[in-house]
Order: sequence, then structure tokens, then C-alpha cells
Amino acid sequence: MTIHEAEAVLRPAVLWTPPEHDHDIIVPLEDGFFERMIMGGAAATGDAMTTFLANKMLDHVFSAATYTAPTNTTTALFTAAPSDAGVGTEVTGGSYARVTKTNNATNWPAASGGSKSNGTDNDFGVASANWGLVTHVAIFDGSTNMLMWGALTVARDVKSGDSFKFAATKLVLAFT
Repeated sequence: MTIHEAEAVLRPAVLWTPPEHDHDIIVPLEDGFFERMIMGGAAATGDAMTTFLANKMLDHVFSAATYTAPTNTTTALFTAAPSDAGVGTEVTGGSYARVTKTNNATNWPAASGGSKSNGTDNDFGVASANWGLVTHVAIFDGSTNMLMWGALTVARDVKSGDSFKFAATKLVLAFT
């Protein structure tokens, strides 16, 4: 049996792509000059905050709209990259189930330095059939709305009898 201990750093504010992708954004700098940033989807970094969460955060911070944090967060594994629309190929079968955690300071300790990580293991248990090459992870608000997603630091080929988990501190959400 192989124990797959995975790592992922989800950097939703860093969505750089090469010039041949998507569109440009002009960003004003403090000195009065502007910087041209080539922006795009998650194809280059594999990391994204969904539009759902971005809109909720923007409305909460800049128009005092109420946003209630989810009671639970759910972590899911993918064999093909999800997207802002939530599509992708989630692992199925073989005793796979999303991991649900209460959204509290034990499971998600206080942020520091622009990042936050899981405070407890996210253990997906033992696969009773092959799950395939797990390449991505996503976090949902319970189970409905995808909040953030990104690529694993190293993809993991999960076979029958293997286990998979993110040990405490190995699933990082970062704005840095």
C-alpha cells in the first residue's frame, strides 16, 4: 500500500499566463506609471479563486454586502483541472468521497503573512479501486459552490489499496 501525502498551494491572486493567452490588464502603479500585466485563466498556474468567491469578497469588502462564511468546507480531488465554472474530472468510485470539515479555527487556523493552511489532516482514506492520476484539488463551501482550486505540487497516481491525504499545513491558500 502506498500512502500518498499530497501538497498544494492555491494562489488565487496570481493568475499570470504567457502573452499568447487571454487578455491584458493595465495596472496603475503608485508612481503614476502603469504596468501591463498579461492575465488569463488558470491554464498557466493551475490556480484560481472562482468568480463566485471573488464576487462575494468584493461585494463584502467594497459595498458592505453580507457574506456568511460556510459552516463546512469540502475538499475534492480531480484527475483533470477544474475551472471557474466548476467543471473538471472529479475522482469517482473506489471508495472515494470528498472530505468535509467544520469551518473553524482548528481545521483552518488564522491566516498569517497572506496565507492560511489546513490545521488538521484531510484524509481521503484507502482507495478500493484505482482513482487515476490525481492532479488537482478544489475547496467547496460545503458541497455546492467551488471556492478555490489548484494543481497538486506533485501529481499522485492513486492505485487500489493506496491512501491519499493532505497532512496538516500541506493544503495552503495564499494571496502572496
